[in-house]
Amino acid sequence: MRDKNPDRVFIFDTTLRDGEQSPGFHLDANSKLRIARQLERLGVDVIEAGFPISSPGDFEACRRIAREIRGATVTALARAVREDIDAVWGALKDAQDPQIHIVLSVSDVHIDRKLGMTRAQVLKRGAEMVEYARFLCDKVEYSPEDAGRADPDYLIETVETMIAAGANVINIPDTTGYCLPYEFGELVRRVINEARGSEKALFSVHCHNDLGLAVANTLAALSAGARRVECTINGIGERAGNTSLEEVVMLLKVRQSKLGLECAVETREITRTSRLVSELTGTPVQPNKAVVGANAFAHASGIHQDGVLKDRLNYEIMKPEDVGLADSKIVLTARSGRHAFHHRLSRLGITLSEGKDDEAWQRFLVLADTKKEVTDEDLRKIAAMAETNGTNGHEGNGHPPVTDQLHDHNHVADAMRHMIFG
Repeated sequence: MRDKNPDRVFIFDTTLRDGEQSPGFHLDANSKLRIARQLERLGVDVIEAGFPISSPGDFEACRRIAREIRGATVTALARAVREDIDAVWGALKDAQDPQIHIVLSVSDVHIDRKLGMTRAQVLKRGAEMVEYARFLCDKVEYSPEDAGRADPDYLIETVETMIAAGANVINIPDTTGYCLPYEFGELVRRVINEARGSEKALFSVHCHNDLGLAVANTLAALSAGARRVECTINGIGERAGNTSLEEVVMLLKVRQSKLGLECAVETREITRTSRLVSELTGTPVQPNKAVVGANAFAHASGIHQDGVLKDRLNYEIMKPEDVGLADSKIVLTARSGRHAFHHRLSRLGITLSEGKDDEAWQRFLVLADTKKEVTDEDLRKIAAMAETNGTNGHEGNGHPPVTDQLHDHNHVADAMRHMIFG
């Protein structure tokens, strides 16, 4: 199952399954299909369409996705029981490239407190269900749930057992987001190196973000030999979410020379995909979110703006075009400098007359102190007022010059709003 190219990382998107399990989220069949089509355009390798046994609606959504998607493997989740596996196969059997994904606990916490079983019973059930799934489908993935908190020796025994039973993808999940990167990397390395038959399987990882380490743990696992990443658009998912697809993909792209790894995602579709998921889930992306947040390619500090306008490499390690954005954004605020101010005027096609530059700049500074962002419309008004300023030391509307008002901080905001907006 391992790819001939050892540097190839496969992207498994679980936005429609684990992502949709986020509290307050719901995607109907039509919305799921729209996202699946976009994921296909994005170039992910695997789309996890849902959890078919959970409801008739999810079964139907999985079936529609399986029948339409042709550019990716389509999978769905089943617990280690025949009814779940039958539901997955019923939904996916018409897919061009189907996979059955089975999950069963491996940590003692889960085995004792959730399943009420013994380790031996878990191994027996898991193997039986993998064998049954392989009878139905050529591709079977096995996920030993809560592997991050499991006894490593028992985890290795579990992996050996499931590979022997026919699993050709083994997923190592940090289900609760508990692991530290070096711990998770070492765990994945041990499993790959010590589990008998590991050469027959592709190793995947599924990390959660409870401690903010999902991407870091995923990178550690890739460094340890895993070659498939389970992730979601915008990092959505249970509790604090999953590994963010856009962060992992751009990490592989930006640091490719260091990591030596690659994937097949069309990165220019990232922003479009992020916005579609945000729209259909009704959940905005936090502004400071890496790669797809509103501020990811926006600059408000004068020092940063000057540097970016001289050369984007000064402060941008990614090109906005690479993720599907038209350009960086220069946000005019009270922290902006003259370079950014004149850059925006130039973009608007505004050229100030000789001697009007300082007047317009002072007007800008005063207004910028009264609001979060100075807009293009504000700039047009500032330029117009500067051009019509009288020659007798007073404004055309009878107000004293803005430069004098700058010394009276109690009246600056009201005066500036009145001069510009009436």
